[in-house]
Amino acid sequence: MKPFKSRALEYLDAAVHHGSLRRAAAQLGVNPSALSRQLRALEEELGTPLLVRTSRVALTPAGELVLQHYRDQRAAERATLSRLQALQNLERGEVRIAVGEGFIADLISAPLQNFLATYPGLEIEVSMAGLTEAIMLVKEDAVDLALLYAPPDDPHLVSHIDRRQPLDLIMPAEHPLARSPTPLPLADIADHPLALIDGHTGMGQLVDMALYAAHLSYRPRMKTNSVSVLKNFVRSGLGVTFMPELTVLEEIHEGSIVAREVDASVLRDARARIVTRAERPLTIAAQAFIKHLRRSMRFFSADAPRVLDTQTLP
Repeated sequence: MKPFKSRALEYLDAAVHHGSLRRAAAQLGVNPSALSRQLRALEEELGTPLLVRTSRVALTPAGELVLQHYRDQRAAERATLSRLQALQNLERGEVRIAVGEGFIADLISAPLQNFLATYPGLEIEVSMAGLTEAIMLVKEDAVDLALLYAPPDDPHLVSHIDRRQPLDLIMPAEHPLARSPTPLPLADIADHPLALIDGHTGMGQLVDMALYAAHLSYRPRMKTNSVSVLKNFVRSGLGVTFMPELTVLEEIHEGSIVAREVDASVLRDARARIVTRAERPLTIAAQAFIKHLRRSMRFFSADAPRVLDTQTLP
């Protein structure tokens, strides 16, 4: 059997990632019929179908095997190139990351600026993604690593940093719930105007799990996929929402927003993690970036401030 044609494997990867041959061709800048011919030729050469061509293309078992080989090969090539670049003191290279909106302010401020200043030859590619999409990007090797809030345990992912960052209820400082000296029951929150983020995010999935365990449901005044919209909803005095303390730390220090613990273990135990795909060799640049985030990002340098305060109590 001849060696795999790398162009055909690239087309296969793109078709699966984008869900159709036409979208993959548009993304790659090639003619759809040419892409299709390459994939048909690869299937004929291997003597087995690799794709199920329906409204959204899917892999056959043989296709999964071939695509995993291609992605492993690409990862190994990047790691080798990275080690060669390390011999040049990280003067060149790239780190591709997936990150949720809730981490952006923490990342884009000093941590990213300092990293780029330390390694001026490195390039950073940042993809905004919800939890579900970010995990998919890691598994498909579309990114080197992902910054995740409340990810599920997954044997295909390796966690390099794991910090406890509870999901609190945030509200205007003058809100009645702000005066509560004890954790807030989920049922009491339902009596107040509420905004919720959608279920593709870690925050949304956590709230859904907490409500399911408590046999409750909410009727929010507003639903959104934007952390910024949630913050403005609260800042404007329209109501309350769920958010980690660090996401609104500046507003808490200003006195405009208050964060209160919620009486739900799934929210109290929420984690922030930096993950990569299991068995995937990390580039030197990615290793350096993770090490830098461990030192400089508030979400990953320590547990949430309230958690640390509790741990230091006598």
